Amino acid sequence: MYRGSIGYTPRVARGWESKSVEDQINERKAEAEASGKKALDRDEIEKRSRRESILLSRTRTLAALESTRDERYRALLQRTLEHLDLELAKLE
Repeated sequence: MYRGSIGYTPRVARGWESKSVEDQINERKAEAEASGKKALDRDEIEKRSRRESILLSRTRTLAALESTRDERYRALLQRTLEHLDLELAKLE
């Protein structure tokens, strides 16, 4: 009886795929340790997130400052920039 390639899947030992995934995870951990990278702790992640958020706000504020003509709004944006710069300085 001839079995063509259509519908035929060779059987694989049960658990083979999970072993492969486990090996990949272990390889990644070993590579990270060898390269000197350390896992970021929660505080560092929050600090980076806060910094990125401030930088994004600063970029939007600068864009608004360049496009506005109202002096009162410009003054508000200038104060906002000063505040954001202070917050960035605190993080560093």
